[in-house]
Amino acid sequence: MNFSKLSRRAALALGLSALSLAAVASPSSAQQFPNRTVTLVVPFAAGGSTDLVARIVAQKMSDDLGQQVIVENVAGAGGNIGADRVARSDPDGYTILMGTVATHALNPLILKTRPYDPEKDFSPVSLLVVVPNVLVVNPELPVKNVQELVALLKAEPEKYSYASSGIGTPLHLSGELFKIMAGVDMQHIPYKGAGPALNDVVANQVPIMFDNLPSSSSHIKGGTLKALGVTTAKRVPSFPDLPTIAESGVPGYETYTWNALFAPPGTPKEVIDRLNASATKAMKDPAVIARMGDFSATIVGSTPQELGAHVKAELAKWEPIVKEAKIQVD
Repeated sequence: MNFSKLSRRAALALGLSALSLAAVASPSSAQQFPNRTVTLVVPFAAGGSTDLVARIVAQKMSDDLGQQVIVENVAGAGGNIGADRVARSDPDGYTILMGTVATHALNPLILKTRPYDPEKDFSPVSLLVVVPNVLVVNPELPVKNVQELVALLKAEPEKYSYASSGIGTPLHLSGELFKIMAGVDMQHIPYKGAGPALNDVVANQVPIMFDNLPSSSSHIKGGTLKALGVTTAKRVPSFPDLPTIAESGVPGYETYTWNALFAPPGTPKEVIDRLNASATKAMKDPAVIARMGDFSATIVGSTPQELGAHVKAELAKWEPIVKEAKIQVD
């Protein structure tokens, strides 16, 4: 008997068996994703609309993925700290970001030093929802609609001011876009957050503000604020009689807040596809649709490619506005 041939055959057989066992026991990370907890980073403090969207979606994605999706709030620097953390995370799908217009369009344009590139340093997953802003004024301001506000601001330039949640925030940029497109002038009064700004508009310390519709809704319904128009291209179901700013004398005006899922750069396509499928499934759930409708969010649930195109379009839209308004933050 030729022992050398037998040994070679045995070794070959053992090697093939080992490879087969390895393929069964240890499939690629993309194939078995997820096999542990997924962390969804919200780059803002708990309690805001971004945090609310994240927690609603995380619960449904947990059910679908068979693994817990936990929300972790990593606030600071207008969302940059949390976004940068995800951009630097392992590209395995276990750390993902709830991005916004701030993290992926405005901050990269207004900061002198970019901590990350909004396109190159992320893998798009899905654009989830669009949340409208609203133009509100103190009831004592003698205007009933957008046309009358524009006429008042043109008649008395530089007399009136508007409040925002801070320099370079989406609410600030909504005001700057309005000024440019309506051809009016208002003084910008930045606050440390939307809450304090809204309180001063209610108290008539500052007469005008662009705010997220969800946070202003109770004031509008209670009469402590007067809504003149929503900032989206279409009217919203929760306030069907409230016109858009675009149809009220400022054609083409459109701005809104949005929430989208991003993964680190280089995340395998199979993992991105699994996350996208889970997220878009969550956005079709009747309970999720009802919850989003409660605060006037419009559900999107896009493909990764559509989200990538959306980020590119948002950067192109806001860059000239930021330059014209001369907004820059160290």
